Amino acid sequence: MLRDHIFIVFSKEHYNSLGIIRALGKYEIKPIYIAIKCKGPASRMSKYIETVHLVESKEEGYKLLLEKYGKCDNKPFLITSDDETQQMLDEHYSELIDKFYFFNAGMDGQIKKYMDKENVLSIAKEHGLTIPKTIVVNKGDKIDDDLNYPVITKSISPNVGGWKKDVFICNSKDELLKALDEILSPRILIQEFIDKENECCVEGISVENGKQIVIPMAIRYNYIIQGYYSPYMTAYPLKNKEAIDKIKALMKDIGYEGLFDVEFLVGKDGTLYFTEINFRNSIWDYIGVAEGISFPLVWAESVLSGKIDSKWEKGITKEYTAMVEPIDYGIRVKKGGLDLAKWLNDFKNTDIMFYHDQEDLAPFEEMVKHWEIYS
Repeated sequence: MLRDHIFIVFSKEHYNSLGIIRALGKYEIKPIYIAIKCKGPASRMSKYIETVHLVESKEEGYKLLLEKYGKCDNKPFLITSDDETQQMLDEHYSELIDKFYFFNAGMDGQIKKYMDKENVLSIAKEHGLTIPKTIVVNKGDKIDDDLNYPVITKSISPNVGGWKKDVFICNSKDELLKALDEILSPRILIQEFIDKENECCVEGISVENGKQIVIPMAIRYNYIIQGYYSPYMTAYPLKNKEAIDKIKALMKDIGYEGLFDVEFLVGKDGTLYFTEINFRNSIWDYIGVAEGISFPLVWAESVLSGKIDSKWEKGITKEYTAMVEPIDYGIRVKKGGLDLAKWLNDFKNTDIMFYHDQEDLAPFEEMVKHWEIYS
């Protein structure tokens, strides 16, 4: 039974962590929260938390995790929402596998291997997914003159270099060379820039090392920001069977089990260009609660039973809008000049908010008081 097990959310303070906590708490499971200090305390102010352990680093959190929860009679469920913490657990797979249920790929370092964009693009291509034209260079390498511009730069892994700060859209070789001087990652992905119509984020649940997978929904953005995600979006049932089948085969080949997110750019002609996999709880998974789908609980139930219940295969049955309120306000109102009344109308009519919840108001109130921290 699920209630015989402790649930632990181990991650940076973020609205992603808050979504996991609420996705458990709304179904009467209060998790332990090992919160790595980050922007602000909103996530740890949720009423759905049983106990908060505030730590300065993932290393401190890992030590606490083992000391306090490493010898439970029933293995706790351990859920992560940031790449750095997930990579650390992956690197300690052998030490953790007999103590916790957690997202893994069956061996030490297997997830880290496919956090590397060169590796994951290669295996995605093997499974028939379309990828943008890509080269990988070391910082300081000579850049070929035959690149087709524009291009976009990315750090080779989410845990290397400057992550989003390493993203530059370059329209010429001169712009690329200037960008390379600023990029922090020692290895850099240089990719054909796709003039995207939208993005497609595919949200999935995998058990038995990828042998069983369901994809309850996908996400598209309600407006486009080049080189960044939109904090105002729509979740919808994914009907692209060809894409679903390729994703399932890819995740099975990697051997992954847990929650995951596969990201695509959607070209002007409708082509899906694979870009990356997030091997953790996705920020957008929380939207599932709008239709009674708690991603972390479906995963936990499936782990215990050894199979994913067929009732989850249909996923969500209609579209839902969602908003990261402070970031969307900052982009569309403060920077974009959108009329406040129009934004408030969108706010009022959005199905899922990532901070505001009438039944759990403290995180939202904290965010409003310190808006600038969270925007």
